[in-house]
Amino acid sequence: MNNKLSKPYQLAGLKLIGFQFTVAVFATLIISIIWGSSAALSAFAGGMVAVLPNFVFVLYAFRFVGASKMEQVYKSFKRGTSLKFMLTIVLFVLIFKTITIVPLALFGCFILVNYAQWSSAIFFNH
Repeated sequence: MNNKLSKPYQLAGLKLIGFQFTVAVFATLIISIIWGSSAALSAFAGGMVAVLPNFVFVLYAFRFVGASKMEQVYKSFKRGTSLKFMLTIVLFVLIFKTITIVPLALFGCFILVNYAQWSSAIFFNH
């Protein structure tokens, strides 16, 4: 059901998700060296709270492209944004209920990974 024209945009989005995942892993490694394993677990969890919903958004939002599919584009972006928002909330709730967190590491890595998508224009041409 996917539009063949949307494939390059999905691949660009997935490349961005890979970049965000890499930023999350590097931040986790640095925090692990500085603060230890519990902070590293919190940082990785924060990074994944940013990466996983963005992955779901990319899968939904870039399914269709073109003026003839305007209604499908609108619906897929709307669904992708809604799922991203709900998944972010659910993941934060699960993390707060299941693991002992270091708040600065968790939220710091979450914010860092989200900022990474803004700096991605430097690294990617698409």
